[in-house]
Amino acid sequence: MALPGEGVEISVDALRPASGALDSAVPAAQEKTASRAGVQQPQVLGLDGLRGLAALYVVLFHCWLYTFPGYPDSSAPPWLKGLMFGRLAVVFFLVLSGFSLAISPARHGWRSGGVARFLRRRAWRILPPYWAALAMSLLISSFVVPASHFGPPTGESILVYGLVAQDIITAPTPNGAFWSIGVEAELYLLFPLLLLIRRRSSAVILAACVTLPVIARGLMAPGASPVEGDNWLAPHLAPVFVAGMIGAGLVAARDRVRRLPWAGFAVLAALPVLVLGVVQGSVWTVNHYFWIDLAIAPAMTMLIAAVATGRPAPLLRFLTTRPIRSLGGFSYSLYLIHLPIVLAVIRRVAPHFVSPGLPTFWFTLAVALPVSVFGSWLFSQIFEMPFKRNRSWKTLISRNRNTEDSPLG
Repeated sequence: MALPGEGVEISVDALRPASGALDSAVPAAQEKTASRAGVQQPQVLGLDGLRGLAALYVVLFHCWLYTFPGYPDSSAPPWLKGLMFGRLAVVFFLVLSGFSLAISPARHGWRSGGVARFLRRRAWRILPPYWAALAMSLLISSFVVPASHFGPPTGESILVYGLVAQDIITAPTPNGAFWSIGVEAELYLLFPLLLLIRRRSSAVILAACVTLPVIARGLMAPGASPVEGDNWLAPHLAPVFVAGMIGAGLVAARDRVRRLPWAGFAVLAALPVLVLGVVQGSVWTVNHYFWIDLAIAPAMTMLIAAVATGRPAPLLRFLTTRPIRSLGGFSYSLYLIHLPIVLAVIRRVAPHFVSPGLPTFWFTLAVALPVSVFGSWLFSQIFEMPFKRNRSWKTLISRNRNTEDSPLG
């Protein structure tokens, strides 16, 4: 597979948390927000914080990946090997995406509110910052540092990535992190159908419909270990997205179910997978991501469910602190633009100041990390937040006009 290194979700529409830190667990973990029917519904907190931390991990992963050669048997010091699992951060994005998108349907009988309306809102939310990041990435990969071993982007790259078709058609990438955006776009198209299956059957049937064909494909591969290419990853990753969807049902479940120790369940579910990865080593782990993705998704779902139901309280308080909440607010922009910055620092700037290896890694953290974070915040203010705060060109233009006409504007 085109490794996460080339990434994460990513990213999807966050449920905006309230401002201010939490003082207690469940009661403070929710605010009232208007639903489509006009009834006040509790808004889930903590999800933006999870998204922000996952995006930050992807940045650290890329700093590690491009500093030390030899991946997956990296030449990095052993104490840095914990940064090698960027792929799992992208899987977490997809689980969180399915969870976030399914919260409102779960509260309304698993109805989407209209397929056209859903797809229009997804496109409005995701595409403008993506296209802006694509333009930036094309310039950097063409004139500063290539993003692909296939060489600089071509006209085909512009067409394929402009249409978000990179999971279907292979072309030299202008930004290695864009692979997951194509996967997510395909899952958005499937989302209404997945909701229909869930509404007319059950969570078990939905999981079986999506997961069993993937398992069958894996078992039929040579050595029961499928080799992933650069695209056609959406069918394999659909089960992790569906795991998140199913988990969203807990938000509307009875209190007895909501109060179960989901964080503890998440730890128990993750431990066998993590121990197996540690015992077998990094090369084995990377070569078996096909199965590891499926195995780790339930644990990720239960962790998100734990946060969504207000437990554990210390974790929720941390996720809703101002810095983490703010990071989550522009995590999509961070995911979109950080990799060209990281590559430019490692391959064009660092060689003039430090030697390869660990000195380059520290230099990259000192330079590329803050530049990526600040740059993505600035990028989000221009290309993401206006589309996040407004639902149409009419309201966007109207708000800008009102700002310009304001005596304070």
